[in-house]
Amino acid sequence: MADRKQVRVKRRRGFVEVVNALLTLIVIGLLVAAGLVFYGAHSFYVSGPAKADTTFVVQKGNNLGTVAERLEQQGLIDNRYVFDIAGFVLKKRSGLKTGEYQVAAGASMYDILKELTEGKPISLSITIPEGFTVAQVIQRLDGNDRLSGSVTETPPEGSLYPDTYDFDPGATRQSVLDRMQQAMKDKLAQVWDSRDPVIPVTTPDQLVTLASIVEKETPVPDERPRVAAVYYNRLVKHMRLQSDPTVVYGLTKGAGPSGRAPTRAELEQKTPYNTYQIDGLPPTPIANPGLEALKAAANPDKSNDVYFVAVSLNPKDGHLFAPTYSEQQKNVAKLRVLQRQAKADAQADADAAKEALEQQQAAQAGDPTAGGADTPPADAGPAAPQAAQPADAGTAAPAAVAPSPDGAAPDSATPQDNAPAQPAGDPNAPIPMPPDQRPTASDGAAPDTAKPAASRPAKPKPATADDAFGG
Repeated sequence: MADRKQVRVKRRRGFVEVVNALLTLIVIGLLVAAGLVFYGAHSFYVSGPAKADTTFVVQKGNNLGTVAERLEQQGLIDNRYVFDIAGFVLKKRSGLKTGEYQVAAGASMYDILKELTEGKPISLSITIPEGFTVAQVIQRLDGNDRLSGSVTETPPEGSLYPDTYDFDPGATRQSVLDRMQQAMKDKLAQVWDSRDPVIPVTTPDQLVTLASIVEKETPVPDERPRVAAVYYNRLVKHMRLQSDPTVVYGLTKGAGPSGRAPTRAELEQKTPYNTYQIDGLPPTPIANPGLEALKAAANPDKSNDVYFVAVSLNPKDGHLFAPTYSEQQKNVAKLRVLQRQAKADAQADADAAKEALEQQQAAQAGDPTAGGADTPPADAGPAAPQAAQPADAGTAAPAAVAPSPDGAAPDSATPQDNAPAQPAGDPNAPIPMPPDQRPTASDGAAPDTAKPAASRPAKPKPATADDAFGG
């Protein structure tokens, strides 16, 4: 009996010891867990190791674990496991948003997690102005270091829609270019469906070509429908468009602007785009027109105008329009007065600057005729900057490029009065145009690059009094 009792006692003691051990382990485990929780919470909310403001990119397809690992590698957090577990506990694993974020210096893991899941990414975008050519668009894409890759396929001229495009970090240049093409297709389809059915173009491509000329002709939005009407009226009358931007595009092959209006020799140089030399529309657009230019080409004003000329030397002041050549001459005469006055003012400024410089140099040299060192000239002072000299009349661009009624390049004006040459015969008589030379637009691709100059037809340019009148 005694032996049995001793066995029972031993068993009870062993059981108690096991229970005590388990309880001890549990308590220790709880203490350790509590310590880990406290450590994790402290690490999660305490200031981070970032020494300065830093950008961090959440790439497409990243999960919370990947982001935590990259944050630790970049020295923005101390422990990726704490970051990952906290994101799981706070139910933020599915809240990550692709984009580029600003991580402030000393930001805690909590701050970073909140920014990446609730904050707004840094806006990455690229703006393509209206009237940019394909070459200019590609140049701007290449100059944006936030984009990757290169353009693998050069699009046709006129196929890109000018706008501001947002993109994710690491987006390729070709992908942004593809979006521009799709945007133009969508906008053009809408404009084409709402066009005036009587306009003398038969395809969307022709509409874009005319719109690109309108875009390059005037910076004044309200004038675009009237400028479009001028060119449509000329097409109906079988008159050549005679648009300076088309001339420049043909000369540069769209590679870049000339920085000036075409010279008489360039106006007479035959290219597929020189609308002083060809009938109808050029074979392709000369730029990428914006929405307002497309709408103007689709729904032009109702007018009889076939000429226009600048109101002043500032293109933003707009133009004067005329239905007859005689009225155009009157409008041109008004601009000639401004041109001559501007030339006289420039010469006067140049003379004054030269005289002031000579007096200052003489005073510094102690020339007694200049008043001596003790008696400086009354108007002595810093020399004015040397004014630009007028352009050589032999190479200057035509002062006016208003289309002439016979569609041919005009004769030179006489140096004495600079009056435009009078056209022979009926000034409104249209030019017979063979059926195969009616306005058409090519379905083929435009040149690889394009960038027409901001010159404007049917109107004079600032030039010397000896310049010929462009017609």
